[in-house]
Amino acid sequence: MRFAPIVVVGLTSLALASCQGGPTNQQVGVVSGAALGALVGNQFGSGDGKVAATIAGGLVGAFIGNAIGVSLDAQQQQRAAAAQVQALETGRPGTPVGWSQGNARGEVVPGPAYRVNNYECRDYTHQIWIDGQPQTARGTACRQPDGTWRPVS
Repeated sequence: MRFAPIVVVGLTSLALASCQGGPTNQQVGVVSGAALGALVGNQFGSGDGKVAATIAGGLVGAFIGNAIGVSLDAQQQQRAAAAQVQALETGRPGTPVGWSQGNARGEVVPGPAYRVNNYECRDYTHQIWIDGQPQTARGTACRQPDGTWRPVS
C-alpha cells in the first residue's frame, strides 16, 4: 500500500484546519473524515485507479466529517458513532437506531446487507437534529476483515 496520497490528503486537511487557531469540532471532523476516507479509498482502489480512489475517499470522508463535526461535541460524536455501528451490526433494514446527547439527537437507518467483492456492505442514512434543525448524511459502509465497519462513501 502506498501511503503518499494518504499523507498528502491528511496534511492538506490539517494545514487548512489549523489556519483558524485552535481546532473546532468541524475541523476535527473534516480532518478525521478525510484521513479515514483516504485510507478506505486506498484499500478499495487498484492499479492506476488507486490514487484516484484515495483522493475520492478523502473528499467523501471530509464531507461527512464536516457535516457531523460542524455542530457535535466529542460525546455527541461518540453516541452518533456507536449508534451507527449498532445499526450496521445488528439493525434490521429500515428500522432506526436512535441516540441522544444534550441538545443533539439522531437516528441511523440501515439498509439491507449486500456483497461487493468479498465485503459485506450496507447503505445507511444518519439523520441528526441539533437544536431542532435536521442534517442528513447518507453513506455506505463495508465490513473489514477484522470485523469493523468502514465508510466507503
